[in-house]
Amino acid sequence: MAKCEVCGKGPQFGNHVSFSQRHVKRRWNANVQKKRMVIDGKQRQVKICTTCLKSMYKTG
Repeated sequence: MAKCEVCGKGPQFGNHVSFSQRHVKRRWNANVQKKRMVIDGKQRQVKICTTCLKSMYKTG
């Protein structure tokens, strides 16, 4: 299951609705990437969503 370790964003659930209005359960996964980051002076691999990654690059 894709879950961001920073903000906790996970998959969202809903229905795929076809042209004939049939409802089929589906899920939207968060865009989670594996990145190496320095945390508390140690380098470790973190699963982080692209929204958090973008804001981290933006703030510095």
